[in-house]
Amino acid sequence: MTLTLLLIEDDEIERLKFERVLQKNNYNHTLIQAENGETALEILENNTELPDLIFLDLNMPKMNGLEFLNILKSNPVLRHIPIVILSTSNNHNDLKKSYEIGIAGYIVKPLKYEDYAHKIKCLIEYWSVNELIKR
Repeated sequence: MTLTLLLIEDDEIERLKFERVLQKNNYNHTLIQAENGETALEILENNTELPDLIFLDLNMPKMNGLEFLNILKSNPVLRHIPIVILSTSNNHNDLKKSYEIGIAGYIVKPLKYEDYAHKIKCLIEYWSVNELIKR
């Protein structure tokens, strides 16, 4: 199954790492990128095709990940989209709040590229076999 992925990440190097994992594994998924939560909301509101899965960083300028999550989960059109947190934070409060709001997963970004690539690959493969709501 081909997925449409939305990556919300303010760090350009992190966005490039994510793209690299997709390319190296020959995934032909569509990748949409946003540098912050505000831009991501604009993309979601103005796009006729919604993403199948959102990867979200928590620590971003303008609107942090938790603020974005609250807005997304309060929107009846968008709340069904699974969200996986990709964060450097292993703060228990961030983890707990994220799950309380309704995320589908929480991954702490490892420092080694190989470990990062492995985690992203596992996530992509897992979501590729899931039944997702298409709109």
